[in-house]
Amino acid sequence: MSGRVALVTGGAGAIGSAVCRRLALAGDRVVVTDLEGRAAVEVAAELPGVGHTGRALDVTDLEAVRRTVDEVTAGVGPVDVLVNVAGWDRFVPFVDTTPDLWDRVIDVNYRGVLHTAHCVVPAMVERGRGRIVSVASDAARVGSSLEAVYAGAKGAVVAFSKSLAREVARSGVTVNVVCPGPTDTPLIRRMAAELGDGDRFLDALVRAIPLRRLAAPDDIAPAVAFLASEDAAFITGQTLSVSGGLTMA
Repeated sequence: MSGRVALVTGGAGAIGSAVCRRLALAGDRVVVTDLEGRAAVEVAAELPGVGHTGRALDVTDLEAVRRTVDEVTAGVGPVDVLVNVAGWDRFVPFVDTTPDLWDRVIDVNYRGVLHTAHCVVPAMVERGRGRIVSVASDAARVGSSLEAVYAGAKGAVVAFSKSLAREVARSGVTVNVVCPGPTDTPLIRRMAAELGDGDRFLDALVRAIPLRRLAAPDDIAPAVAFLASEDAAFITGQTLSVSGGLTMA
């Protein structure tokens, strides 16, 4: 057991729960947080090992994030690993989007990362160690039709992470980003279904991927776990695509 405390946002989702399992297998004590608190508790209960907990958390609420980090620090231990997985999106042409949609996408996908990082970084710097890994999207790197606002928010996560990595490198804290390509999750299937011909849309995505399939959550989790590990101690400010070859630039 590593004894590290790993806090994962969006931990009850498809990618988030896969990340939690990987971290638990590595010996971390995982704090599974999610907007759906009951689901977070269920994921934590199913993780291998001991010392895992689940709790509700809305990453768009800075004070709620601060309370959660304080409670985890007092009850479990200081956060050694932060993994930002929480995300939300809809497929909508930009000209049909509204300010309410912009706010929701930016709040969850970008401001949520600002909130969690702002609450854990000071203690990481003080202790001289820490790992932060944020799950963005290859939409941030190459753009994505029907996801202009989402791509912008995830691009902000990439730029923020690189900048933060520079600020905290001398304190032994690394900050990296994993950018999944199209991943087979309930969220993307629900988004595709809203277009009216979801199967055709997903088939088109598969044809565009050189490996000819959507990613599975378990394809994404090992990349996150590696960047969160001590094996990645000399890697910081990097963005790793896990896209089946969809983006090679």
